[in-house]
Amino acid sequence: MQAGSKKSSQTLSAGSANVVELANISKSFPGVIANRDISLQVARATIHAIVGENGAGKSTLMKILYGLHQPDSGTILVNGVLTQFKSPSEAMDAGIGMVHQHFMLADNLTVLENIILGSEPTKFGVLSLGDARKHVKDLATSIGVEIDLDLPISELGVGQRQRVEILKVLFRGAEILVLDEPTAVLVPQEVDELFANLRKLVANGTTILFISHKLDEVLAISDAITVIRQGSTVATVSPKSVDRLKLAELMVGSDLPSHGKRATKVGEKVQLAARNLTVIAKDRKNPIQDISFEVFESEIVGIAGVDGNGQFELCEALLGLVASQGTIEIGGSDVSDLSIRERLDQGLAYIPFDRHREGLMLAASLWENALLGHEASLSRGPMIDLISAKNSCREIIERFGVMTPNELVPAFVLSGGNQQKLVVGRNLATAPKVLIAAHPTRGIDVGAQAAVWEEIRRSRDAGMSVLLVSADLEEVLGLSDRILVMFDGEISAEIDPKSATPQILGKYMTGTQ
Repeated sequence: MQAGSKKSSQTLSAGSANVVELANISKSFPGVIANRDISLQVARATIHAIVGENGAGKSTLMKILYGLHQPDSGTILVNGVLTQFKSPSEAMDAGIGMVHQHFMLADNLTVLENIILGSEPTKFGVLSLGDARKHVKDLATSIGVEIDLDLPISELGVGQRQRVEILKVLFRGAEILVLDEPTAVLVPQEVDELFANLRKLVANGTTILFISHKLDEVLAISDAITVIRQGSTVATVSPKSVDRLKLAELMVGSDLPSHGKRATKVGEKVQLAARNLTVIAKDRKNPIQDISFEVFESEIVGIAGVDGNGQFELCEALLGLVASQGTIEIGGSDVSDLSIRERLDQGLAYIPFDRHREGLMLAASLWENALLGHEASLSRGPMIDLISAKNSCREIIERFGVMTPNELVPAFVLSGGNQQKLVVGRNLATAPKVLIAAHPTRGIDVGAQAAVWEEIRRSRDAGMSVLLVSADLEEVLGLSDRILVMFDGEISAEIDPKSATPQILGKYMTGTQ
């Protein structure tokens, strides 16, 4: 396997037990030092986890390995060959594949078409789908994946989409696989299936770099763990030598804030209600069918469900983004016929499913992003009060621990976790009456997660009602006063979090209970 440019490659240690060696890697962006003299050695055919707080430099380091960024200094060896990839295509030619946290699939294409897109096999200049289909089926069988290659991506759940992403990079010949937050939106059964697939990959000789904030899973799946803090390597440890608490403390450099759940007092007033709510789809089964529920003042109602069972459409309907039948009430008032702007003015706030597609303008400054949805409160007549807007953003940065040099940098400069903290802070800062929170701590490290939970609880205790949609079952169980399970577009169960476990929830979520 040839790595990188033929002109610059130099074999240093052929036959090394380490398939990847990064030495003294440094990388800076304007106002931010992302990586500071990081070194990392990854043994062949192992699962090597990389953990750290948001903004610690994990993703930047992997993007350097994958050719998306160029290091300011340091060396990279892949299979004993000194190289520096100038693009992802060079990294892929060297056998490195990366599955990003935000999937890169075309919904209107089939599974097979997505897998071969950009690497279509041909015979005599003609597309050879038969050969591609056989190759993909063989790859899927080798790692124990069962999937219909002719299904459009739009019909797949998140767990299946992730398997398509993995098959896509394997189809391109990846022998080194980088997974960025692979379990972020998976239920326990899907995590078990993914881990079984990863173990088969390793048994077949694949090396896996595993970036995650879920420390229990890191301890369960990895052969070695490297901890990065503030852009530097803190330690590389064996999962047998540390527990979750020790690993978390290595990440944050201090004792962790408590996740502890406190007793709450739910009010008597209904703040959010859906009555016989149905979302109509022209070309497929209705994604939401005759749903009714209530969320009381000072109550957090969790919605648990495998992605694709109607949670996204429910949130869109409540916000007014899609047409629906039935009644939606906020604070006792019927808002079914109101616009999105009018619903927000009624006291509704929304943390969206996808911060990139729905929550941020990546090229805009942080203060402009912090302003989204709240322009009226920071305006003087038709003009934005710039001083107040920037001061408000600085308060959010301070309160929610957003790691940034200032409020003037564009949002794309921040790590994914810090982007998420900005979105959460923007919506909590205005003390809304009702908060719809979709995956509020997705991609956030354990220390920041505890802080966000505390802010949500504090707002709840002050009277805010929360509809929490999350695939993180620890989050659903830890925050919710009541749990509703969605399956196939309907509410299939109501569960008391005091008596529930992730395994019990997982069974209801997959329709096996």
